[in-house]
Amino acid sequence: MDKIRRLRLAKDAMDRDWADPELDLDAVAAHAGYSRYHFLRAFKEAYGETPGQYLTHRRIERAEELLRSANLTVTEICTLVGFSSLGTFSARFKARTGLTPSGYRTEHVGRGAALIPGCYAMLWAGGFNTATSKKRAAAGPAYGDEQEQQPRDRRAQP
Repeated sequence: MDKIRRLRLAKDAMDRDWADPELDLDAVAAHAGYSRYHFLRAFKEAYGETPGQYLTHRRIERAEELLRSANLTVTEICTLVGFSSLGTFSARFKARTGLTPSGYRTEHVGRGAALIPGCYAMLWAGGFNTATSKKRAAAGPAYGDEQEQQPRDRRAQP
């Protein structure tokens, strides 16, 4: 597999899992089949920025969209886009856009459709744990799939 194809696999993983705060350099490098340090150098050479910078840009782009469209607090958006620190999120957001998240919202809200209610945005983004979002611990029949119990033959009992 050539170098660019391997880097694209890693970039695709970042594009797909950008909201996961657990996504780290080792996990992304594994998608490319590189050590973390070799991956870091190869990614920067190919794309002009480090994997961390690329991931931050993806998260900020998504935050911009949520600030324009969803009725969520800045803290909720910070968490939804994969930042674990509000201070880091605000600093990176301002460095990228020139505005604080609140300032960005003030400047851009009202130019389009009404804001999506926060509960819908959180549900769509996976911010709520629901019965359907939790995985079953053990493999078993789903609701309604239970086999009917056969009546036991009582003649065999003493």
